Amino acid sequence: MIYPFNDKYPLIAESAFLADFVTITGDVEIGEESSVWFNTVIRGDVAPTKIGNKVNIQDNSVLHQSPNNPLILEDEVTIGHQVILHSCIIRKKALIGMGSIVLDNAEIGEGAFIGAGSLVPQGKKIPPNTLAFGRPAKVIRELNPDDIEDMERIVREYAEKAQYYKSIQSQ
Repeated sequence: MIYPFNDKYPLIAESAFLADFVTITGDVEIGEESSVWFNTVIRGDVAPTKIGNKVNIQDNSVLHQSPNNPLILEDEVTIGHQVILHSCIIRKKALIGMGSIVLDNAEIGEGAFIGAGSLVPQGKKIPPNTLAFGRPAKVIRELNPDDIEDMERIVREYAEKAQYYKSIQSQ
């Protein structure tokens, strides 16, 4: 379901895919070729949520904010299954692993990888092109070419799957 909140209505690119049972409300922008998968909730009823192009937000994720503190996902970001994002910044080509939580004012650097089940606490900065893991998340190592290739593959495959599902949705 798509809901307005006060005078704000979600702006969703025509090429974006929204799976069944997705809820989006308020001041939310979703870019070209992005996908939001089953049972995800994106609320823009406290502050804006800006989602770039070719972002995939996987099943059962929750995106929200604190007052005057937007949530920003730059282009080609992967958000794994059951992730919680709250008033943080996820830079271009980063990946947030399944079941992770990223809290207010945290910033995930460009191309960084947050391992599954991690907790990135308020205000934590994860450097670009690193693997961080744990509760709280700590940088483990620099990413290698295989890591980067796998992250790019995920973005590409989710964009392809989204267009497939979008095509059968309209039948």
